[in-house]
Amino acid sequence: MRGRDAAASYHLAVVVDDALQGVTDVVRGRDLFAATSAHRLLQSLLGLPAPRYRHHRLVLDANGEKMSKSAASTPLAALRAAGATAEDVKVALGFAPGAARFTAALS
Repeated sequence: MRGRDAAASYHLAVVVDDALQGVTDVVRGRDLFAATSAHRLLQSLLGLPAPRYRHHRLVLDANGEKMSKSAASTPLAALRAAGATAEDVKVALGFAPGAARFTAALS
C-alpha cells in the first residue's frame, strides 16, 4: 500500500473520505493512475463503494511543465480570463478530440 511518495494512511484517508462524502466520480491526472489500484483494493476490503475513475492526460504549461496547484500553476480562472474556452480545457484534458491549443495563454 505504501508508495514511494505517499504513506499508507493517505490512501486509507482518501477512500474513507470519498465514501463518507458520497463521491461517485474521480477525475484526476494520469500521474495518479498507480494509486487507483490501492484505492480500489482498500474500497473492496472495507466494503466501501468504488467511484468511477477517469485519468486524463496531464495538462502542460507553455514551458512543458505539468500544471498543478503545488507548483503554483496558472489557475483555471486565469486561463479563462486569458481567453481559454471551456472547449480548450476539455481538449487539454482529453475529453474532446483535437490537441490542446491554449498554452499560449500561459505565456
